[in-house]
Amino acid sequence: MIHVGYCAGSLSPFGERTILPPNLMGACMTVELAAPEAPVRDRGATSARILKAATELLAEGGFQNFGVNAVARRAGCDKQLIYRYHGGMDGLVDAIGAELARWIEDKMPVGGSTGFMLTYGDLVEHMMMLFMEALRNDPLTRRIIAWEVSDNSAQVRRLSDARAKALNLWIEKVRGAMPPPKGIDHLAINAMLLATVQHVVLAGATASRFAGLSLSTDKEWDRVAQAVRKLVRGVYP
Repeated sequence: MIHVGYCAGSLSPFGERTILPPNLMGACMTVELAAPEAPVRDRGATSARILKAATELLAEGGFQNFGVNAVARRAGCDKQLIYRYHGGMDGLVDAIGAELARWIEDKMPVGGSTGFMLTYGDLVEHMMMLFMEALRNDPLTRRIIAWEVSDNSAQVRRLSDARAKALNLWIEKVRGAMPPPKGIDHLAINAMLLATVQHVVLAGATASRFAGLSLSTDKEWDRVAQAVRKLVRGVYP
């Protein structure tokens, strides 16, 4: 409780001129005002705001200017909260990696339309189509991937490892009883297919073409999808 004193003729705490009866003129009064409540910090909201700010900064400028002070300024918070909620910049990078992993699960959900798949080739084709569509519709993730493939720092490797792990887990969940064909290095083949899709999507986003192939319209992207399907079936008939 806060006690505020004021006299007749003065402004009250509420901004009004005080007028007292004649017998009380010159007297002073004390008013009890409720103390303002201290703001309650929402840890979850603050942590999410920090993560969002860090992700945006990373997408805009890579790791060159990616630091505690820059993230704190973008998030509008004290930099100590980054250490408290995320354990510093390494923890924040891990959190971004986890977000990228969740992006894969959100954009490429297990189940649903995957029921028609009968072979490992069906699985890989389905994965490539989902990955292409998801990446085309997510400019923020595209920018982070672009930085990922142009830098080899420990922090970038953290992000890359998180995405690779998420994709492998997705494959394991979906494939069930569909083992890869024997005698085929499926890990290397799938990596090459994913790299192809990823690079073409990034090129399409920045230049709208790649190696003489226009990438401006949905019809042209359908052409890319058909080409990827044929590559998949050439390895996994």
